[in-house]
Amino acid sequence: MSIACPLKNSFAVRQKVRYDNTVFIRRGIFQTMKIWIARHGQTRFNKQHLMQGTTDEPLNETGIRQAEEMRKHFKDIRFDAVYSSPLKRAVVTGSILSGLSPEQIVTDERLTEVHFGSYELKYFYHLGPKMSLYWALPEMFPAPEGVETVSSMVERSSSFLRELEQKDYETVLISCHGGIMRALSGYLMDRPNGIYWRPKPKNCEMRLFEAENGRHRLLRSVLPDEEA
Repeated sequence: MSIACPLKNSFAVRQKVRYDNTVFIRRGIFQTMKIWIARHGQTRFNKQHLMQGTTDEPLNETGIRQAEEMRKHFKDIRFDAVYSSPLKRAVVTGSILSGLSPEQIVTDERLTEVHFGSYELKYFYHLGPKMSLYWALPEMFPAPEGVETVSSMVERSSSFLRELEQKDYETVLISCHGGIMRALSGYLMDRPNGIYWRPKPKNCEMRLFEAENGRHRLLRSVLPDEEA
């Protein structure tokens, strides 16, 4: 799926842009992009400690409140584009964080949560050794049969981000999930294995990355005031 340009603007022709009191000089399209990645707010299944992959569960009241509280920290930021997993919990989180309607959010299947196969909606602390070891240390243990592999996560997340980096945006928001966020973060930290697995992203945690001329770095993480 190609990444659309829903909020095309005049940023690309500006010669000077101010961000967080720092002035960056541009030549044509942006050479530096700020990429915010958010994990969705809490759902009923998060609260119950269930493995929530592609099940399309909405935010609960706590999840909505988490996103609303987080939005207060970013109300002055204008996102040039907002992308999301197609799952409702991510779309609504992205809508609240950005101030856009859900219809203005661009969804992409590459941002959806990890496929957990037969472990979907299983209690996190009763997964058995194969899945527990894989989800704790995927660098060392293989994915159980039917569960998405790390290489698959890395491939789809890096495909999305490489395409995104060709766009003329200054500031972008990506709303996604705790599993795929680890692969997205790995790409944006130039990790050799393609993942940044620990610590686990918290519900409604936001991470700010900088992408510049093919190099990336994590600038900061912002945690919600109320955690699942």
